[in-house]
Amino acid sequence: MQKVWLLLGLGLPALGHAQASAPRVEVIAHEADRRVDVLVDGKPFTAYIYPNATTLKKPTLYPLRTASGKLVTRGWPLEPRPGERVDHPHHVGLWFTYSDVNGLDFWNNSDAIPPARAPKMGTIVHRAVRRTEGGAGQGMLEVTAEWVDHGGTALLREDTRFVFHAADGMRGVDRITTLTALGVPVTFTDEKDGLLGLRVARTLEQPSNTAEVFTDANGHATTVPLLNNDGVTGRYKSSEGLEGDSVWGTRGRWTMLSGVVDGEPVTLAMLDHPRNVGFPTFWHARGYGLFAANPLGRKAFTNGKEQLNFRLAPGESTTFRHRVLILSGTATPQQIETYYRDFTR
Repeated sequence: MQKVWLLLGLGLPALGHAQASAPRVEVIAHEADRRVDVLVDGKPFTAYIYPNATTLKKPTLYPLRTASGKLVTRGWPLEPRPGERVDHPHHVGLWFTYSDVNGLDFWNNSDAIPPARAPKMGTIVHRAVRRTEGGAGQGMLEVTAEWVDHGGTALLREDTRFVFHAADGMRGVDRITTLTALGVPVTFTDEKDGLLGLRVARTLEQPSNTAEVFTDANGHATTVPLLNNDGVTGRYKSSEGLEGDSVWGTRGRWTMLSGVVDGEPVTLAMLDHPRNVGFPTFWHARGYGLFAANPLGRKAFTNGKEQLNFRLAPGESTTFRHRVLILSGTATPQQIETYYRDFTR
């Protein structure tokens, strides 16, 4: 189980340089099923899914697994599992949205939104699978989507490249997303709910002794109840040395989340990139299982002391680059920093 770390110490090949002996990654589109499966040596790693927008309001990678096949993402609401939380139905897999784009809330949208709130919500609609490619150690998927308002008018075009990495004891996803404003200027007003989000399995949550209520940008409250903490093992650590709940609302190059899933020590890590707007990102990392990087919420995370309100003119684009790692074993911050240097070099 610790083999991946021994390899790191001996100079594990950079993730972008596949080796002939590496696991075989296959990326297989199933248009009729509205999904693209990602397999490693014939076994499922993840899938890009884009169900009919009446059930899921954005494409997402779901579920995500370790190299041994353990699930690290929450199943509810798509595939509920015993003992899971049933809050925030918009938290599905690994997604990329934002809560205030020209006043529209793309982050909190789901089929649970009451009709009266629907005109204030935005939907990310999958438009095309442009390219798929497999190979030794990595595979690639390129897709196009549009961020549309309640009436179907597109504000943004999204062009995303996913690079899926596989090695002994390691799985990884690069998400390189270019957003282009279409007919009108687009403003991302500073809010806490964004941008790259991952909802983790119950065992990777942090143990909690209190029930909490969380409110979105529109004042809609969600209660996160107190559950049995047996087997709940998660713990955040940031690149700046902060741990646990102290990570929330702070900035850093990366954050890691370590825990145990079905008896297997696991470390998840989310890496920001120096070329991203708002670098280093703020961490919207909640103990109840939301692991998110939000570089656009400056006002929300500084109690109004600073603000960004990032804006794109019509035809203008920006690109966000992130890497998500799923590592078998308990990683150290130094090891995550090694992966980070590989990602940003």
